[in-house]
Amino acid sequence: MPSNAILEKKKQQVEALSEKMKNSCAGVLVDYKGISVEEDTKLRKELREAGVEYTVVKNTLLGMAAEKAGISGLEGYLNGTTSIALSEGDYVAAARIISKTATEGKKISVKAGFIDGKVIDEAGVKELAELPPREVLVAKALGGLNAPISGLVYVLNANITGLVRALSAIAEKQQ
Repeated sequence: MPSNAILEKKKQQVEALSEKMKNSCAGVLVDYKGISVEEDTKLRKELREAGVEYTVVKNTLLGMAAEKAGISGLEGYLNGTTSIALSEGDYVAAARIISKTATEGKKISVKAGFIDGKVIDEAGVKELAELPPREVLVAKALGGLNAPISGLVYVLNANITGLVRALSAIAEKQQ
């Protein structure tokens, strides 16, 4: 039977992980079995540089934290070795880095993930990883918004130019 101090420490861990999950826009569950220390260090560095928090966690604690954070559906993925990569600002950073590492070394594998509290499977994480970076998506959206405005300016400019030519022709005939 665990002591009260150990139970209290685990409650604090669950609470802290739950808060991190609530504040994260996306997360990826990873089976890290077989990764070397060197590869793990490289992965952690890359995730940290992208603003992603990566933690090895016990399945039981992760299950409790997910439930407390309002994320249901992860229960079936909580077996074996599990770590979680959480991103507060970038929806695709964790998925992209984890998926790239999984395909390169084949020593880790994606179990599942979540986006804004909704669970996605391994295929969903891979689709998320293939999305272009946020800056590219914003540029495409702005380009799409800019196209109709550019067309309108072109049409108005052509009409004004035609009007100016017509007025110039009339002015020349009157002289």
